[in-house]
Amino acid sequence: MAQMGRPRTFDRDKAIDQALHLFWEHGYEATSLSQLKAGIGGGISAPSFYAAFASKEALFQECAQRYLSRYATVTECLWDTALPPRAALETALRASAKMQCERGHPKGCMVALAVMSAPSPENAAVTQSLTQSRTRTRAGFTQCIERGIATGELAPNTDARALATVFDSFLVGLSTLVRDGVGHGVVDAAIDRIMTAWDTAKSR
Repeated sequence: MAQMGRPRTFDRDKAIDQALHLFWEHGYEATSLSQLKAGIGGGISAPSFYAAFASKEALFQECAQRYLSRYATVTECLWDTALPPRAALETALRASAKMQCERGHPKGCMVALAVMSAPSPENAAVTQSLTQSRTRTRAGFTQCIERGIATGELAPNTDARALATVFDSFLVGLSTLVRDGVGHGVVDAAIDRIMTAWDTAKSR
């Protein structure tokens, strides 16, 4: 009769959160297996790690899915057609800024930071879900602006992709600012300023 393996001595769900914070803070390539083993439940052996998570890549992808379902939803309001387009866009910016500055997890946005999380071509597939999330947010900005044009709030000659890039660039750049210690109060005030880009494009 086969001998049963040793029972896990760590909480797998909690371990995912701990690994998520490591990947969020350091990125995929810079987070070592040693860091992961040390950070998960007080440290586990390599065989136990692979038995629980299969590989570093598989663990990262599981962490990415948790991030997307728990934190990245702050920008889903971009697709809420019940909100006026300007309000949807501003709400997404303010909700993301608040999340990025919160205590209890690393600063910044894991989706934005993933641009540098796995820069080598062979690891690009690892962060594909985060790349897709950035693409979806960018499309959400464009969709809000196109709604504004369609309703007559924005001038008909507004370049939707260019204006969307203004807001997308601001959102992506927030991660660097927050990591550098810029506080939520300053970031929130900056959103007041960036929203003037929308107001400048309004129909006269």
